[in-house]
Amino acid sequence: MVGGGQGAFIGGVHRIAARLDGEFQLVAGALSSDPERAIASGRELGLDAERCYASFAEMAKAEAARADGIEAVAIVTPNHVHYPAAKAFLDAGIHVICDKPLTSNLADAKKLAAAAAKSGRLFVLTHNYTGYPMVRQAREMVAKGMLGDLRVVHAEYPQDWLTEAVEASGSKQAVWRTDPKQSGAGGATGDIGTHAYNLARFVTGLELDSLAADLDAFVPGRLLDDNAHILLRFKANGNAPAAKGMLWASQVAPGNENGLKLRVYGTKGGLEWEQEHPNQLWYTPFGEEKRLITRGGAGAGPSAARVSRIPAGHPEGYLEGFANIYAEAARAIRAMRRNGDKMPKDVVFPTVEDGVEGVAFVEACVKSSKKNGAWTKL
Repeated sequence: MVGGGQGAFIGGVHRIAARLDGEFQLVAGALSSDPERAIASGRELGLDAERCYASFAEMAKAEAARADGIEAVAIVTPNHVHYPAAKAFLDAGIHVICDKPLTSNLADAKKLAAAAAKSGRLFVLTHNYTGYPMVRQAREMVAKGMLGDLRVVHAEYPQDWLTEAVEASGSKQAVWRTDPKQSGAGGATGDIGTHAYNLARFVTGLELDSLAADLDAFVPGRLLDDNAHILLRFKANGNAPAAKGMLWASQVAPGNENGLKLRVYGTKGGLEWEQEHPNQLWYTPFGEEKRLITRGGAGAGPSAARVSRIPAGHPEGYLEGFANIYAEAARAIRAMRRNGDKMPKDVVFPTVEDGVEGVAFVEACVKSSKKNGAWTKL
C-alpha cells in the first residue's frame, strides 16, 4: 500500500476491503510522504521492518527485485500522488489498485493510461459504488432493455461536512481536498461528483457528449468548488432521441451525510437507488405499480447475487462494495497469472479508461463554469 498511514481515512477502508474475502495479504507499505511516519505506520500494522518503506519509489524498486515481491499495490494517497506512484509500480511490472479520481489533471491521466497499456499489468480504479449488488442489478435491468430507450438520468451526491471552513482547523481530510495542488482542479466535483458521474455511466452505459456546469465555492476563501450543478447531454443511441441528465454534487448541504442517489427513466419504466439504503432498488414499469427489489430478494438477478455474501435482510454496503472491487481484482490477477490475458467474462471493475473519463469530466466542468455555464464537450 502507498499512503493510508497514521491519521488517514481511506487506507483503513481499503485494508478492510482487501481482507474481507481472504484474497489479499498486506506485506509491504510506503504509508506516508513523511519517511518517519511511513515507517512508524508500517510497524503499527505489523509489517516486517525491511518492508516498511520511506517512499513509493524505494518500495517499487525493492519489491520488484524480491522473489516474494508484491503482486499488486493499493494507492490511497491524495490525488496528486496517484500518477507518479502508479507509474512507478506499472513500470516495475506490478498490478495497480488505485483510489479515485485517477489523477489530479487530464494530462497525467492520459499518460497513466498509456503506461498501463504498455505495462500489460492490471489497473483497477476503486469507484466502490459499482460493487454494490443493487447497482449491478440496475445495470443488468438497463442492459436487458427493461427501461426501454433511456431519456432522463439524474445523479446527485450531497454532503454537509464542508459547510464551514474546517480546512482552517487543520482537518487532514479537508486540507488536501480543498487544496488545488493536491486535489486538482475540482473540489466537490472531483471528490464526489466523479462518483455520481461514474455511477450514472456504469448503470446506463450512456456516453456523455457535452455538459454545462455551474460551480461555486460558497465558503469564503475556499479555492475549490464545494457545490456543483451540471446539465448533461448524452450521445444518441440508435434512432432514439439522445438522453439528457442532471448532476448535483455538494459538500455544503446541511442535513446530508452521503446522499448518493441515481434515478434513470426510459420509455418503458424507471429505476431509483440510494446509497444510504443500498439494499433496495425501486423499479416502476410505466403504467404499473412501483416495485421494491431487495438484495437477495425474489426480484434480484444473477449479477446482484454474484456479489452478495449474506442472506437477504442483512445489510451490505460501503465496505462490502469496496471488497467486491478487490475480489474482482483478485480474480483478474489470478486469471492473468494462470492464463495470460484471459479475463473471466463476468469480472467487472472500473478501469484506467474510466479514470481518464472521470478526470476529463472534472476539467470539462471547470472549463464550462469559467465560461458562465457554456456547453462544453467532454
